[in-house]
Amino acid sequence: MTATATATVMVVLVRGINVGGRSKLAMADLRAIAEGCGFEDVRTYIQSGNLVCSTSEKSSAAVAATLEKALAEETELKPAVMARTADEWAAAVDANPFLQRGEDPAHLHVTFLATGEKASLGDLDVAAYAPEEAAVAGAELYLFLPGGMGRSKLAGDLAKRKGPPGTTRNWRTTLKLLEMAQAGE
Repeated sequence: MTATATATVMVVLVRGINVGGRSKLAMADLRAIAEGCGFEDVRTYIQSGNLVCSTSEKSSAAVAATLEKALAEETELKPAVMARTADEWAAAVDANPFLQRGEDPAHLHVTFLATGEKASLGDLDVAAYAPEEAAVAGAELYLFLPGGMGRSKLAGDLAKRKGPPGTTRNWRTTLKLLEMAQAGE
């Protein structure tokens, strides 16, 4: 099923589920909860809280809040939820400065912050983490991690910082979710 002319395709990310054996949530349950919120054409990708759906709601923030509330009511989990329209997701993909300069996509990650938040590196001295790099654009934080996410001191230190909720996806997942969103338009 594809989205109707009045529906908005959304990419929705649920933070911190099915990571390291904690906060388990089956994707079938996530789909059912999203459908219970009135979302249509609900599809998930891998086991880490990636969802694409269609909705009559136009606001990314409202979609995130609706699913976040439903997850809290129907499970023991209280994860943060981030959402972007298909157009917002495509713009985030296009804005990646590391891809634009030709870096290997296998080393790229993007952190999506809650809708309405602005990404910031604050006073972090990114140069001290070289060859790792970070850049901001809107509500996204882009990471170039040539040694991978698991061994990244930069990613670890960024995760410890206080600030708005966000969740990180590797570039392969980011592109797959774009493909799924565009297929639903």
